[in-house]
Amino acid sequence: MKRRRRTEILIQENGHLAEKLAETIIDVYECKEILAPQYGLTMIKMRESAKNSLFYIGEVLITEAKVEINNCIGIGIVAGMEDELAKHLAIIDAAYKAELPETITWQPQLIEAEKQITKELVRKQAELFKTKVNFETMEV
Repeated sequence: MKRRRRTEILIQENGHLAEKLAETIIDVYECKEILAPQYGLTMIKMRESAKNSLFYIGEVLITEAKVEINNCIGIGIVAGMEDELAKHLAIIDAAYKAELPETITWQPQLIEAEKQITKELVRKQAELFKTKVNFETMEV
């Protein structure tokens, strides 16, 4: 599983799985905190559809953390003021980069979490479609 997909799952899952996975690493390995969770701003890019060009729509507050495990650095960046989640994401990222054996067992958990997220999204969309108004024009 690619890093981007893994991170999106862990963020959308509300951080419970990220905390659980990070704790399995913290209990066994030495996690050296390189950068404590800190706040910052980053620019958000958008694609303008008519000209298909990129532009910056504005800034968003982020929390960033860096951790080192077995000489491998992991980075956790998340939107908002999410200190613990950023730290957990950094630990998980470092664990994958260090190719720790625990990461092999995480794949099924991540896939199951992704299925639950998709199922919840489908449920919410179904609720929204119930309120959809159908505008039809009269033929004259």
